Amino acid sequence: MVSEFSEAFLLEAERHAAWGAAQLHALGAFMPEGPWTADLPSCLYQQGELELRVAVLGTYDMDQQSWMWGWANPGLRGTEVVALTGAVRRYGRVHGIAELAEEIVPLSGFADPRRAAEMLAFTGMGVAEAPGYIGVPAGPATQVYFLPDDPRVPRAGLDPVTLPRTLLTGAGLIGYSARHVVSGYFDHHDVPQRSEGDRIVADLGAGNAVEVGFDAVGRISGVQVKVLP
Repeated sequence: MVSEFSEAFLLEAERHAAWGAAQLHALGAFMPEGPWTADLPSCLYQQGELELRVAVLGTYDMDQQSWMWGWANPGLRGTEVVALTGAVRRYGRVHGIAELAEEIVPLSGFADPRRAAEMLAFTGMGVAEAPGYIGVPAGPATQVYFLPDDPRVPRAGLDPVTLPRTLLTGAGLIGYSARHVVSGYFDHHDVPQRSEGDRIVADLGAGNAVEVGFDAVGRISGVQVKVLP
């Protein structure tokens, strides 16, 4: 029985940790309170007074303790509402990440299956480069996860002032590879970077830069942001 994610999956998840945490915060601030409805054939999701175009990322079955990717759902396979999430399967196949390529991921062996499902949703969001994910109950034992596919959803930018906190927060989410957290964050923001021994140096443009140092066990030891006046 599988009781943990593969190294390939964990490294991929780390690439999206800092960016994803900031992006989920931006999405949460954007979404209104209120009940939700969805019209899957039209790819529309409504919460409160806000209507968004979405894709179905996947579902978590609490009774079976398993995750099914949206593209694998028999009732949705080949439809427009799962077209975006098909990119997750393709990525998983190309990069040899079984958790992203298999139709159903069993989670009953995990100490916390619900948290494992959230990690799958989080990583799928990052691979699809979606601006967050929305998880809502679709029944007494089912949680469905949507990806916003709408340009009105705000994108969290790179703020040099809050960058140290953003990277440290991201590194603390999974705790597997801080280097992947940092390099993945800069990749998401298309920031040029280079690895120099025990640090990563990124060019923020206009003469500004950030140096992220790592200690002997790979943890972030410091974040130094150099911003010209």
